[in-house]
Amino acid sequence: MRAVRVLAICAMATISSAASAQEIDWKKVDEAIGRSAAVSGDVHRYGFPRTDLTVTLDGVTIKPALALGSWTAFKPMHGGAMVMGDLVLLETEINPVMAKLIENGIDITAVHNHVLRANPLTFYMHIGGHGDPVKLATAIRAGLAASKTPLTPPAAPASQPAIDLDTAQLDQIIGVKGQPNGGVYQFGVPRRDPVSESGTQLSPAGPTGVATGIGFQPTGGGKAAITGDFVLTADEVNPVIKALRSNGIEVTAVHSHMLNEQPRLFFMHFWANDDAVKLAKGLRAAIDKTASAKS
Repeated sequence: MRAVRVLAICAMATISSAASAQEIDWKKVDEAIGRSAAVSGDVHRYGFPRTDLTVTLDGVTIKPALALGSWTAFKPMHGGAMVMGDLVLLETEINPVMAKLIENGIDITAVHNHVLRANPLTFYMHIGGHGDPVKLATAIRAGLAASKTPLTPPAAPASQPAIDLDTAQLDQIIGVKGQPNGGVYQFGVPRRDPVSESGTQLSPAGPTGVATGIGFQPTGGGKAAITGDFVLTADEVNPVIKALRSNGIEVTAVHSHMLNEQPRLFFMHFWANDDAVKLAKGLRAAIDKTASAKS
């Protein structure tokens, strides 16, 4: 009987979420934030790549899709929508953007580095909020306007740049199917167990920022620069650090992104530029230390 009740509650929550999604005028949200969303399930995600920046790291010019992609995602919940995101900022932009976001009711949930030695240095401001999605979108756009983030939507490329890597082999090693994006081959590896924030399940995991994200940017001769973040519980942090470091992958940051998630999560950022297959095997060894879903 208890199982039936749980199923009924879950079904009601799904119906409620679907109803909320239908009630939101997403066209108005698009207009407020200044671009169209990528839609996955009931999540509307908006990307703001820092195409205005030329950032180099260990001689590699970082493509926006590798480590310079601001984003914000909206998910319907009781009373409107919840929003979460990650804004890529220069050091001089942090305080003006933070002031404008706070002024307009957006929460700051983290500010930190993701990589080391980048020139210029970039920082990442994680944000959250709950309420009227149009007001949230308006507030986020106002915050971004306090930086030099391009607010005009980028023109869609005629075709994706070629990925000069053996992507089929990378797929096989990592264990999920990757996707090309702006010259970067990207993976999202979800965790087995659901993650919730303020009582709302964060799904799909990739668009809401709770899947392990990995990007390969070809650097020639079968090599790739890799970065991203592992999504970890506390007991997984040090086993993953050891797995990455023993495979020649630098750990560049360990920190939180959110404030009220369940289970408590930590995000581990990494960097290397080496043979892509070798790095993929190192990443797989680290993934094997986590409770990640197998495809």
